[in-house]
Amino acid sequence: MNSNEAIVICRCEEVTYEELRSTAERYQCTARELKLRTRAGMGFCGGRTCRMMVDRIVESVCPHSIPGEIPLKYQPPIRPVSFGTVGEHND
Repeated sequence: MNSNEAIVICRCEEVTYEELRSTAERYQCTARELKLRTRAGMGFCGGRTCRMMVDRIVESVCPHSIPGEIPLKYQPPIRPVSFGTVGEHND
């Protein structure tokens, strides 16, 4: 394994470049399918840090794919809220 294959692309879900590349090669999938198969882009940041790399990997491995065929969307970040805040009464 070379050093590039061990690079973590999706920090939230700890998905490496090798996992993304091998999955894209095996299934010849779109960016959306790659996201669903590997969970890249499904973490706390909602794909803000890895979305572009996932798109680039699909473009390089599957040249027949249409860029943005089924675009990946950004999800708003999730913020933890305590039960005390949710159940707080404003009298």
